[in-house]
Amino acid sequence: MKAVLFEHFREAPSIRNVPDPKPSTDGVVIKVEATGLCRSDWHGWMGHDADIVLPHVPGHELAGTVQAVGRQVTQWRVGDRVTVPFVGGCGHCHECNSGNHQVCEQQFQPGFTAWGSFAEYVAIDYADTNLVRLPEELDFVTAASLGCRFVTSFRAIVDQAKVLPGEWVAVHGCGGVGLSAIMIATAMGANVVAIDLTEEKLAFARELGAVATVNGAEQDVVAAVKEITKGGAHVSVDALGHPSTCFNSIANLRRRGRHVQVGLMLGDHATPQVPMDKVIAHELQIVGSHGMQAFRYKAMMDMLETGKLKPQKLVGKRISLAEAPVALMQMDRFDGTGISVVDRF
Repeated sequence: MKAVLFEHFREAPSIRNVPDPKPSTDGVVIKVEATGLCRSDWHGWMGHDADIVLPHVPGHELAGTVQAVGRQVTQWRVGDRVTVPFVGGCGHCHECNSGNHQVCEQQFQPGFTAWGSFAEYVAIDYADTNLVRLPEELDFVTAASLGCRFVTSFRAIVDQAKVLPGEWVAVHGCGGVGLSAIMIATAMGANVVAIDLTEEKLAFARELGAVATVNGAEQDVVAAVKEITKGGAHVSVDALGHPSTCFNSIANLRRRGRHVQVGLMLGDHATPQVPMDKVIAHELQIVGSHGMQAFRYKAMMDMLETGKLKPQKLVGKRISLAEAPVALMQMDRFDGTGISVVDRF
């Protein structure tokens, strides 16, 4: 099969012919119909993820059809249209047994612990635990765009922050994660303040439901959010993953506010400064959000079916697999709006 492969971190990936994958006894092989480009893939290529063994095929936001099935798989058959969370649970550890597959002790992550979906085919382990059936009316490109950023934002807003109607939600960073969070928080009835450095992305955030915007290149972010919300956000999301956005997200909360860290903090950004005095004095909450369990997709899919969520609006560029190596290396530039998806192989 054709795949994007790199043999050394920070060196240009290339399109290579590599052996087709075979399913494990509890896994499947999926013919990839679409796969999203995510900054997590860029972090992996940079060498920020200790799970990656070289040579490596990246990619973790995918949708496609089941091509082959392992002998222990009982719920899936060839031809099924599926997607998968970017964190797969083993199905039998303590965390999986408690329903927290997203923090599985033996998690499987395509594009990180194993070769990923920047390829014609990808192998997925623990299929009965992790595969998600796609409705016929949901196209593969939209389904692929859900895989990491959208589902992580859904869990962050709905399950972790427990956003309520009428609350003020500040979203720091209007990339794929941030725009997803804006759409979801708006659907939950919240008032969203979007923060970014470019007017183009802030304009798109307003289209998706943000009731106010703050340009961090021109304004004091914390002061502006507190003024707009008349005292601070009830919930604040760092959707970028940078020391400055993390600090601002915590600092712009009102008393007893909730900060959710969604943007990855890796490499030089792994230990950001935190205003711990305010965390204590104002009883602030700091929580993380790491993917979403396969069984929680149904609530999100129901909101897609009724039109309350429209992730197709977040799809930006559609590119070919041949264009993916360059696009991957440029993920740190934050160019353009929306999510880029490979849909031609």
